[in-house]
Amino acid sequence: MDRDTVLVTGGAGYIGSHAVLALRDAGRKVAVIDTLATGFRWAVPDDVPFYHGDVADAALIDRIHAEQGVQAILHFAGSLLVPESVEQPFKYYLNNVVASRSLVESAVRNGVPHFIFSSTAAVYGIPAVVPVTEDAPKAPINPYGNTKLITEMMLADVARAHPINYGALRYFNVAGADPQARSGQSTRGATHLIHVAAEAARGLRDGVMVYGTDYDTPDGTGVRDYIHVSDLAAAHVAALDALIAAPDKSFAMNCGYSRGFSVLEVLDAVDRVTNMKLKRTITGRRAGDPDTLVAGTDRIRAELDWRPQHDNLETIVAHALEWERQLDLRGLRP
Repeated sequence: MDRDTVLVTGGAGYIGSHAVLALRDAGRKVAVIDTLATGFRWAVPDDVPFYHGDVADAALIDRIHAEQGVQAILHFAGSLLVPESVEQPFKYYLNNVVASRSLVESAVRNGVPHFIFSSTAAVYGIPAVVPVTEDAPKAPINPYGNTKLITEMMLADVARAHPINYGALRYFNVAGADPQARSGQSTRGATHLIHVAAEAARGLRDGVMVYGTDYDTPDGTGVRDYIHVSDLAAAHVAALDALIAAPDKSFAMNCGYSRGFSVLEVLDAVDRVTNMKLKRTITGRRAGDPDTLVAGTDRIRAELDWRPQHDNLETIVAHALEWERQLDLRGLRP
């Protein structure tokens, strides 16, 4: 059997489903495994082999390798809510570390040469210097960030001991939806600002909470680097190409635009796109939220064949809003 399939874990979820689309658009064979705990079966194209299960199920993963001929794994499966990780650390160490260990071991056992890991800017904690580069100190301040950093460390150790290379992509704030409206953020209770604002614009929420107006930023609200989910998916395809081209090289790279927007700037953009005024409720800041978190992106731009196609806040907002409309039109809203 040819080893030419990319296995996408968590491929029925928000970012994973966009990665599946990007891989298929690039002409690659894809298979998906997902528990559907937060993902949706309809988010995976019908002609993509789908396995309903957990990446920690070693027997199932071995069967997928045998049936699909896996060349690379893109690992999105896991838990990702920071407040929940503080309240339920055991869940996060199980889903993000123990399960990842099993998946990586199965990759080595089955001779898979390439692995891409969905990491996060949370590995930096509250950075002293912004934009934050990949060489900045790693100082997570919550279990979510800890579990992602531990998995990065594991991958580095495994790559030194076995014939596998890896790319860890550290996401900043992911937002938007597929420009062709094939997928988008659909999980009930998702907390991303642009998603929350889009739901409010559709009348599904009574406005938007603004957590803190006393940050050391121009308007007092937190500043973040928002990357369009389709640009992020394209970065994974470019990362896979780089791993295949240089099988002895591994890397960690930030995924963002090196441009930050404040909470109020984001809400103003939603107002402009919708031609309405969202209700804003000011409350206290959340513990551990940095004033500004913006990606240094020199490395990804220099080392990968990747250039953003949707680097515009109003475009990101418009695509998110259109996906909210599609959820209602198609009867897909959870």
